[in-house]
Amino acid sequence: QVQLVESGGGLVQAGGSLRLSCAASGRTTSMLNMGWFRQAPGKEREFVGAITWNGGLTSYEDSVKGRFTISRDNAKNTVYLQMNSLKPEDTAVYYCAAGPPWGLGRTANLYNYWGQGTQVTVSS
Repeated sequence: QVQLVESGGGLVQAGGSLRLSCAASGRTTSMLNMGWFRQAPGKEREFVGAITWNGGLTSYEDSVKGRFTISRDNAKNTVYLQMNSLKPEDTAVYYCAAGPPWGLGRTANLYNYWGQGTQVTVSS
């Protein structure tokens, strides 16, 4: 079993930056792919980005490419989402998720473990 806890959310002005962290406990996530998703009020949960178990490959949703960066530190069992040039439309609850070490899933049902989410609010 894997427990995931996100942190680092908050209120930021448009153009600002935030770094989200996702700390894992229980079973190690060093052999699991990790993903970030977000859900805005009244909208479905959407893919933000993902990283392979060894950090060798990343994938991003088009609207965040060039602004968001996913990284991981397997020694710390932690995954990060660096968000720069934030826009009001980035406002959402952000979730990290852990999934199997094959492929690089962009859909939520490919992930087995989820955190509780952290709120990110970007003001205009």
